[in-house]
Amino acid sequence: MEKWLTKWRLLPLMLLMAFFMTGCGEPYLSTLRPAGEVADNEYNIMILSTIIMVVVVAVVTVIFIYVIIKFRRRKNEGDAVPKQVEGNHKLEILWTVIPILLLLILAVPVVASTFDLANVKQMESDKRKPEDALVVNVRANLYWWEFEYPDYKIITSQELVVPTDEKVYFKVKAADVKHSFWIPAAGGKVDANPENDNKFWLEFDSKRVKDAGEYLYGKCAELCGPSHALMDFKVKAVPRSEFDAWTKKMKDAKPVAQGDQEKQGEALFKQKGCIACHAVQPSDSRPEAARNAPNLGNFGNRTRVAGILDHSEENTEKWIKDPEYYKPGNKMSGSGKYPKLTDEEAKALAHYVMSLKVE
Repeated sequence: MEKWLTKWRLLPLMLLMAFFMTGCGEPYLSTLRPAGEVADNEYNIMILSTIIMVVVVAVVTVIFIYVIIKFRRRKNEGDAVPKQVEGNHKLEILWTVIPILLLLILAVPVVASTFDLANVKQMESDKRKPEDALVVNVRANLYWWEFEYPDYKIITSQELVVPTDEKVYFKVKAADVKHSFWIPAAGGKVDANPENDNKFWLEFDSKRVKDAGEYLYGKCAELCGPSHALMDFKVKAVPRSEFDAWTKKMKDAKPVAQGDQEKQGEALFKQKGCIACHAVQPSDSRPEAARNAPNLGNFGNRTRVAGILDHSEENTEKWIKDPEYYKPGNKMSGSGKYPKLTDEEAKALAHYVMSLKVE
């Protein structure tokens, strides 16, 4: 009896913990605040499935309580067995047809939405123009993201810029292990595989994106290694005119070191071998296989260092000195060739990369 009471005492505690855990997480990572057409469809399907589940549970609960009360053993009835309904064709047809109907109600919108999301004929058309269908090649790496705009011949990393109120087509793949591309407010997860490309589209609603703040957030949704939880990226959704202005600045960007410290940092960047992996201008013409580190062409305009630290020269310096501390298992320090840097060298390199701006 005491053991039974002890176990039941834990129930209120567990319920209290569950209640507080519902408040965990960040609002910008919630699928319950959709900011586009795809997210709307997924949200509506989620609500529909929840309603169906609640109705089924409620009906089953009512029947369960009714049966317990009506057919409970009574003192004056002894061991009498209630009338059995086994083999009742009407009942059997009823509880077979109802689940089929519920599945159809749920399956039809799910299948329709899935096929609609997979409709990428416009991005694959031979007559496609950049203004007709924006295509972004997404490449997932341990533990960073590359975004290539093939029609504009520009590449950026860690921050995705897209126009609002139009379909944006994505071609997703991985450079190493399996990852998963996910922007919670815009749409569901799409696998990033090394062996094939996955194609789909998203749309970003200008009004709701504005309500969400300057940026939406994206994450890797597939366990890919020790720094999986730190594989974040930002999404900046802007009007088409602003997007066109951004692409022009990115194409024309040719960063030049100005001050003495920047020139010292640029020299170290080449001397220490950083230039072998990192490009320093967005118009990177190297083949995909050679792009094995984030493009730094607009590093000074970003809002995060390595996708996780506040964007400042101090944090950039910390990252350069010890990237393994902030992202365990990353390719940069995991290669065994990462050079040891003095405080002065790290400061000069941080100053240089912070000067790489396009606006």
